[in-house]
Amino acid sequence: MPIKIPDTLPAFETLVHEGVRVMTETAAIRQDIRPLQIGLLNLMPNKIKTEVQMARLVGASPLQVELSLVRIGGHKAKNTPEDHLLAFYQTWEEVRDRKFDGFIITGAPIETLPFEEVTYWDELRQILDWTTTNVHSTLNVCWGAMAAIYHFHGVPKYLLSEKAFGIYRHHILNPSSVYLNGFSDDFQIPVSRWTEVRRADIEKVPGLEILMESDEMGICLVHEKRANRLYMFNHVEYDSTSLADEYNRDVATGVAIKVPHNYFPDDDPAKKPLNRWRSHAHLFFGNWINEIYQTTPYDLNAIGLD
Repeated sequence: MPIKIPDTLPAFETLVHEGVRVMTETAAIRQDIRPLQIGLLNLMPNKIKTEVQMARLVGASPLQVELSLVRIGGHKAKNTPEDHLLAFYQTWEEVRDRKFDGFIITGAPIETLPFEEVTYWDELRQILDWTTTNVHSTLNVCWGAMAAIYHFHGVPKYLLSEKAFGIYRHHILNPSSVYLNGFSDDFQIPVSRWTEVRRADIEKVPGLEILMESDEMGICLVHEKRANRLYMFNHVEYDSTSLADEYNRDVATGVAIKVPHNYFPDDDPAKKPLNRWRSHAHLFFGNWINEIYQTTPYDLNAIGLD
């Protein structure tokens, strides 16, 4: 089954062009099936680009998925047109009475700020608490993962001396995890962050299991079984050019930044990078969607009652 998104969402044409099956509202209502309800709390400045990245992976599932775009109500986006937000997004206040099978909380380029200094921290804390009763499974990504694991368990983030930036090799620690079905023993994932969480802090918290790790970049993926949460600290969802875009932006604004590790052929920014993580990104999201389908109640209203 395809993903169901508004026909006029800019991501629609991009996904169709890439071969992702997209369903219109008219076609969806003809099917006697309950689509999985997936919410995307998009905290990234370029919301349109992030919509495409996440919808591409969620939409690769054989299940029918309805994606709802959600934003922080008390924060004004600077890099996304207001008419786009009004047309395609709802604030969390507008969806807080709904139940979701899955909910994604993205990263945000505010890593160096203490959490308490983030302008929308209080609202995000409310949203995180809301996911415990209104969401069957939550996927927190990069800064969103650091914020969630800090909010729920007090796990701190640490500022790095330089940006962790590039494509790094990772390995799995629990091959039997349903979220890692089909993964190679050794694989590569994009990393782009100024902070990190550390193994010693995570190991102090009962119920947190480290599933993916890099010898160079540390923790990548943590699972919290009891609360049905995933914390993904890196960027499996990135496009082929995402790191190049970040590098060129930083160079243009005078930010001291190294060429991303193991990304450009011959470390030459003039050469087109190759995507070496796409298959594992699809595997990871496909495994997450499948696990939601296998375990979520048929009646949405039953989510959060057990």
